[in-house]
Amino acid sequence: MGLSQGLSVVVPVYRSERTLRTLVDRVSASLAKQDFEIILVDDASGDGTWREITTLAKANTRVKGLRLGRNSGQHSALLAGVRVARFATVVTLDDDLQNPPEEISKLLAALSVDVDVVYGVSTSIKQNFYRRLGSKVARKFFASMLGFGSAISMSSFRVFRTELRSGFDSSLGPNISLDALLTWSTSRFAVAEVAHDERAEGTSHYTFRKLVRFMMDMATGYSTLPLRMATAIGFTTIVFGLLLFVFVAGRPLIYGDAVPGFPMLASSITIFSGVQILLLGVLGEYIGRMHFRVMNKPTYMIAETTTQSTTETSD
Repeated sequence: MGLSQGLSVVVPVYRSERTLRTLVDRVSASLAKQDFEIILVDDASGDGTWREITTLAKANTRVKGLRLGRNSGQHSALLAGVRVARFATVVTLDDDLQNPPEEISKLLAALSVDVDVVYGVSTSIKQNFYRRLGSKVARKFFASMLGFGSAISMSSFRVFRTELRSGFDSSLGPNISLDALLTWSTSRFAVAEVAHDERAEGTSHYTFRKLVRFMMDMATGYSTLPLRMATAIGFTTIVFGLLLFVFVAGRPLIYGDAVPGFPMLASSITIFSGVQILLLGVLGEYIGRMHFRVMNKPTYMIAETTTQSTTETSD
């Protein structure tokens, strides 16, 4: 089935009922001269967010709402919206209005015939220091994991061709990354300079702990680099053990005195035990992901839409 020309604006929503009306009004005003739809995906907010989405959908036929049955994460919510998009181009932005809808035109202008994905980046990020630092580290980490240099310029404000979703329409399991999935379908990325505003309401739900968890999921979900690092650590530990053996066995021959017993034994056990636990943790992450795949745990579950009440699962 062919896609209609126009824009599908996908917004993952979590406990942001106070900003949604303003968001919809600004998106609608920015795209008034073209066909578009706004897909609001409620990631099991648990407050009045879904009620606000249904109200907006009744008042505006361009608005479509999806409610996920359980909290599945920002990228899973994005994927749910991308998979129901009916226009040829998808735009994604956050629900906090830090990505100005008026800047969508800049992303579209950069989406030339030889580009499939455009990220909106800003030199002035309106976030606190630790959040900016964490995001920067995450992007560099992501780039090294995937060997994807453009990851340095990634952001949640992006535009891409909807047809790219055909590259990741199979079973994916939980804890996915839309950016990683896009690299499966294309290597033609670009960036555009956009504004970044202050958060309109509340505080970010993306805590430092969640950012670290996200980096671990990306490392074990889309790369074997942690396993290669584990192999390198194991080899280094073997070398260290051999040097330690030479030291313990050679000191009495050279200096005539023995190595102090308990301190040496305790430190050696601590080092080797720590390395073993670390390597077991890395292997456990991979085995855990395989376990969820075998169980066929869905990436998300659509519990309800603004057009009909349904229970739908997606792999």
